[in-house]
Order: sequence, then C-alpha cells, then structure tokens
Amino acid sequence: MRVAVAGGTGLVGALTAEALRAAGHETLVLARSTGVDLTRPGAALAATLTERLAGVDAVVDALNVVTMKGAESEAFFGRTTEALLAAEQAAGVGHHVVLSIVGIDRVPYDYYAGKVRQEALVTAGPVPWTVLRATQFHEFAGQMTRRMSLGPVGLAPRMPVRPVAAAEVAEHLARLAVGEPRRTVLELAGPAREDLAVMARRTARTPARRAGGPRCVVPVPVPGAFGKGVRAGALVPASPDLVGTQTFAEWLGGR
Repeated sequence: MRVAVAGGTGLVGALTAEALRAAGHETLVLARSTGVDLTRPGAALAATLTERLAGVDAVVDALNVVTMKGAESEAFFGRTTEALLAAEQAAGVGHHVVLSIVGIDRVPYDYYAGKVRQEALVTAGPVPWTVLRATQFHEFAGQMTRRMSLGPVGLAPRMPVRPVAAAEVAEHLARLAVGEPRRTVLELAGPAREDLAVMARRTARTPARRAGGPRCVVPVPVPGAFGKGVRAGALVPASPDLVGTQTFAEWLGGR
C-alpha cells in the first residue's frame, strides 16, 4: 500500500513512517521539510496536497503543535485537518487515521480543545476514518519538566497516567492505516499506572537528562477543574481497547 504520514518528521510520525516502511509499504512524508506546510492553507497548498496524495491509499495524521492556548490549538488542528480531508477527498484517499489523546472529552484543557475539534472534523468528514487515542508517551514527563523549568529546577504535575511507548503507538497507527477504516475511536494505554511527578524525577536522574532536562524536580498539584479531572483518572482509561507492553521502567532503562 501507499501511505502518507502528515507530521512524519515528529516523534510518533517518524516512527510510524519507519514502521510502515519496515512492513513493506510505500511511505510519503508530509512535512515542511518535504515542501508541505499544512499550517498555510490556500489554493497553492490544496493543489500541492492533492497532487502529492495521488495514488495514496491512506493518510496518518500525526501532526502536533506546542501551545497552551486554546485558540491556537483549535486554529492549528482545524486548519490542518480541513486541508488534509479536502485533499484526500479530491485525490480519492480511502482511509484517514488520526492520532488523538485519551481523555480529551473528559477534562477541560485549552490544548485539548484543538484535539476535540480535530476529531469532530474527522468523524463528520468525507473520508472513511479511524481515531486512535493514546495515553501520554514515556517521553512526556521529561518534556513537561523542561517546559516548566527555571534553571536546574523543574516542576512536575502530580497526576495519574498510564504511559505508553511512542514506538508502540506508531506500530498501531501503521497497522490501522493498512487495514479497513473502523469508523470508531480506539483507546491505547500502557501496561501500568504511574504518577507523572515520579516519572519526571526518575527521568531527571538519568544521564540522558543532561541533554537539557532539569537536575531537580519539584512535584506540584494540578489546580482547577483540569486537576480535579485528572486526579479522578480522566486520562487513565479503565478498559482500553489496546494495551502496550513496554513499561516506563523498561523504556527508561533502555536510554
């Protein structure tokens, strides 16, 4: 099959492209570095996308934006999803697979607003679809403390999570892309429940944190309605459809 990966140079996107190639599928990466900037929709982008997607059987959307602002998140995921779906319809693509996040409809969070909009566009759109919601990746704890750091000190929210290996998320995306559209939302979680603050502290103790992570991590409570939701387990699926196998400890040991 011929599969395009939007955001194919990011963490999960690159791993998805790699998994598809390893399985013998022709893979097309859609990213700024390959001449496709999905954040600037217009006639030129529409023509370029439709041309690039000629002969493509499925598209995996692994695009992401780093923002804490709801308006920016909604604008990004709205623009990119609309552009992809329109080009896919014009090119005759038969399957749209999108990576989403467990719990986006259960807790109020500005970034999640964009993912909710993305899912709404996909599920109401013209292209047969499958949505894969994943829990936080093993890398998430380190990413969070780097964003919330001042010098050698980083903050880490106390919240229950069930982290999953990014490589396993990519493997599931690749498998779903070459299968029939499910027209359903699937949830993928890791094998064990963890505390994000504990994960962050353990990450900070590894030699790999010298690549830019803080040396000291201070656990902090998560305030407001979002905090109440995550403490109640909104980001931890009770009965996920898919379960990863690599634990956080195994991933950390492999670094």
